[in-house]
Amino acid sequence: MAPLYKIAVVQLYPKPMQIESNFGKAETFIRSAATLGAELVVLPEYHLTNWVPKDPKFLELCGQWETYLNKYRALAKECGICIVPGTIVEWHRGAEKEGDRLLNVAYFIDQQGEIIGKYVKKNLWGPERDHLTSSGRDVHGVFDTPLGKVGMLICWDLAFPEAFREMISQGAKIVIIPTFWTLNDCSKFGIAHNANAEALFLDSTLTSRTFENTCAIVFANAGGPPGRGYAGLSQVVAPYVGPLTRLGTCAEGMAVAELDMAIVEDAEVNYQIRADLARDDWHYDYRPCKSKERL
Repeated sequence: MAPLYKIAVVQLYPKPMQIESNFGKAETFIRSAATLGAELVVLPEYHLTNWVPKDPKFLELCGQWETYLNKYRALAKECGICIVPGTIVEWHRGAEKEGDRLLNVAYFIDQQGEIIGKYVKKNLWGPERDHLTSSGRDVHGVFDTPLGKVGMLICWDLAFPEAFREMISQGAKIVIIPTFWTLNDCSKFGIAHNANAEALFLDSTLTSRTFENTCAIVFANAGGPPGRGYAGLSQVVAPYVGPLTRLGTCAEGMAVAELDMAIVEDAEVNYQIRADLARDDWHYDYRPCKSKERL
């Protein structure tokens, strides 16, 4: 019998530069998720600081990344819950390996407080490129977790189906996507066609990715006050049914869904996506990451 997982998505409003206050809200949501029996809770991208890279104090706050990562590790162990603490922007000053760089990082922390997965954002949104360092040509990794094989992406990575193919070919059944995606990310020309274009982008792409990759997606987006462009729409999505739960506005909040992995297995039996990717005569020029653990 396929496992059943209870998953919480937190649509947190990251008040700009209010790192301790934002952590306090995140902690409250995490404790609530644990009380409800969730095995995994996922927070949004930039949830500790918001995205204000030109603020003179932004780098200083990003220099505290390890302090907050350790707080989440301790919280995961105390509450007995897996945590993906959105993304934490890390400022590495003169470190031998990382250099003097800003990295946008998602971690998977298990219920013992151990880090069992790490992903640095690869596909940077335009304004990020002046500040962040991409993970470049590194392969999208897949991690063995208490919820099976999991892959992680961050925000704009969603727009690249190749990212999913790399992870699916390595056996990922769940893809977690912390996000800071706003309605204002659309150009004025796009908004002239449809003021809710970005919401349409998110809802349609999330559902289609689950079908075309026979996987489930856990999507946690930032929320915020109405009229400021926050999109929200955090959701847990599966093939055949679409959103199992969905926060339909930009309001701050949390939703919990029960994900029956049988639906992912049934979708693969029907669509045979993973089986096709594993064939030696796979016919597209682009070949996903080869691995002995594709299926």
